[in-house]
Amino acid sequence: MKAAVYYETGAPDVFRYEEVADPVPGPTDVLVEVSFVSIEGGDTLNRLRGELRTTPHIVGYQCSGIVVALGENVTKFRVGDRVVTTGVDGSHAELRVAGEAFTWKVPDGVSLEDAACVPVPFGTADDCLFEFGRLTQGETALIHAGAGGVGIAAIQMAHRAGARVFATASSDEKLERLKALGLDEGINYVTNDFVAEARRLTDGRGVDVVVDSVGGVTLQGSINVLAFRGRCVTVGDAGRVAAERVDVSAMRVNNQTLSGYFLGAELFFYSRAHAMIEKNLDLIAQGALRVVVDRVYDLEDAASAHAYIEGRHSFGRVLLKP
Repeated sequence: MKAAVYYETGAPDVFRYEEVADPVPGPTDVLVEVSFVSIEGGDTLNRLRGELRTTPHIVGYQCSGIVVALGENVTKFRVGDRVVTTGVDGSHAELRVAGEAFTWKVPDGVSLEDAACVPVPFGTADDCLFEFGRLTQGETALIHAGAGGVGIAAIQMAHRAGARVFATASSDEKLERLKALGLDEGINYVTNDFVAEARRLTDGRGVDVVVDSVGGVTLQGSINVLAFRGRCVTVGDAGRVAAERVDVSAMRVNNQTLSGYFLGAELFFYSRAHAMIEKNLDLIAQGALRVVVDRVYDLEDAASAHAYIEGRHSFGRVLLKP
């Protein structure tokens, strides 16, 4: 098979488009002919400085496609099923092996293009807002990186839950586009201090739930902007700056909560998370939630796709197509 591989971590130009051995499914695995790859934030970070489990290495958490072979113990799927999968790596290729427990059937009415974008961003957004953030109707939610995959999912979910939705983005144009998805208050973090602006918009109270996928110095601001009994969920380091020490001293007197979140751990330990992602696929099939795709690159152009994401140009998901 063909795959986008690299032999060392670094900038997007480390990618090479090469012929590599086909993956072989184990007893509880499915083998998928890849239709679309959704490039996740973790994919770009792993390419930049992650672990090379194999050499050459095939990066990538998530993709959709058609089941072409099954492990002997697989019971939930059949050859020919349309599926979306997640895994530690391996998505940037023509074929991908994934565990049965990390694979979902794509409902009728959902394209393979849209399905490729669902498990990681929609699952992360759902858990950050509701399982860990405990967001309820009438509360306020601040979503960082609103134009990214998790951000676009979280804005829609918070709006559906009856919350007042705030989001940050790098341009007024992106924030304007997010209004159609349920955004109430947009904050351009390039031109405004998001803590001061969110405090102003809430008459000094602060926000009830923050979903922080940026990390670094932004995380301290996310803590500082919390209302009394507010909850902040830290879910990534999209800002590409190493996490620094944060001051949590004010959190005790304000009965606030700071939680870390990683979807992979929830999927590994709890069947609840698998069902939650299945629910979100069904909501997309019903038209209650939307996937936003910015553009699609050929798999051999993986370097250009990663560079486009890292240039902060994208609005929604950037896909690869083998």
